[in-house]
Amino acid sequence: MEYRDGLNPFLRRWGRPGAAPRGQLRSSPPAPEKVIFQGGHRETVAERGQRWKPQGYAENASFVPELGRPLLDLLDPRAGERVLDVGCGNGTLTVELISRGALVVGVDASEAMVAAALSKGIDARVLDAYDLPFAAEFDAAFSNAALHWMRRDPDAVLRGIRRALRPNGRFVGEMGGPGNVASIRSALHDALRRRGVDPESVDPWYFPSVEEYRGRLERAGFRVERIEAFPRPTPLPTGMEGWLETFGGAYLNALPEGERPSAREEVIRSLRPTLCAPDGTWTAPYVRLRFRVHAVG
Repeated sequence: MEYRDGLNPFLRRWGRPGAAPRGQLRSSPPAPEKVIFQGGHRETVAERGQRWKPQGYAENASFVPELGRPLLDLLDPRAGERVLDVGCGNGTLTVELISRGALVVGVDASEAMVAAALSKGIDARVLDAYDLPFAAEFDAAFSNAALHWMRRDPDAVLRGIRRALRPNGRFVGEMGGPGNVASIRSALHDALRRRGVDPESVDPWYFPSVEEYRGRLERAGFRVERIEAFPRPTPLPTGMEGWLETFGGAYLNALPEGERPSAREEVIRSLRPTLCAPDGTWTAPYVRLRFRVHAVG
């Protein structure tokens, strides 16, 4: 179902991040907007702060590939097809694509996650999704829970995926949709503002509406077969602490090391009344945007 105003009862319940208050905020630790790091990747301040650890990801975020499995059926890979997995991470779903007979190349910006994927026997490569080097090499492309981390230039990512596909190649993806984890994002913004850091300068996430992303896909050279946004409240296996450890690095690492524990506890405390059940189970207010498109031409 498409939400044209980007809102639905679920989103209204959990709320949206508030606007930054007027006042002087200190910026995140000094760095140019784009810097070169080992491996040749350009990174923003937000991207630099978010670091991926395969073991922690497996412990705290096992639900990500588990809930992404329906995308495999939506892609419907065929034996012998070449498939590009964009943001393959540690390769959990990439392995399943391979098990269905596809010839898969996985790409990810995290050297640690690519190393984990390589250990599974995957053809995984450390590549910048903003500058994919492929040209008409793949029959299909796949991306789960990765595109919303590519905030710097979403259009460049989509153009690169389109270039990588052969004519009429299909692209199936799922990412954070409008209002995804809104209350968590708001709590993180508030915690940084209270410590004098502008949260917008380190916010790593891009959660577009259906209409916005449809437009980006079409401008990149795709024909949209289907696109929808839907709420998916998601239980967290290691609670909010584990979630913040895995996904909150861009925010918390913008603070001096000594301020991070108190900020983390403040965020957890503020979210407990709405996201934590009496039995201690935490549920994150996820909203997903899912699509299936075809390369035009």
